[in-house]
Amino acid sequence: MLLYLRPIKNSEMLIINVKENESIDRALKRFKKKFEKTGVLRELRSRTHFKKPSVARREEVIKARYIQQIRDEENK
Repeated sequence: MLLYLRPIKNSEMLIINVKENESIDRALKRFKKKFEKTGVLRELRSRTHFKKPSVARREEVIKARYIQQIRDEENK
């Protein structure tokens, strides 16, 4: 399966400077955290299948209701 992605705006290469006497595991952990914040993988997975705009809006509304319900329960 071929997958074509549009270039991401402000795409830059992730650079992690490994400090002296820093373990590779620690640097890898910092890299993973930075990579997760960019949201590239999340966007890639969402673009594998087309989602109709009406379905996307419906999911957003359901998610908003759920979050509001949780916040209401916290305030009680």
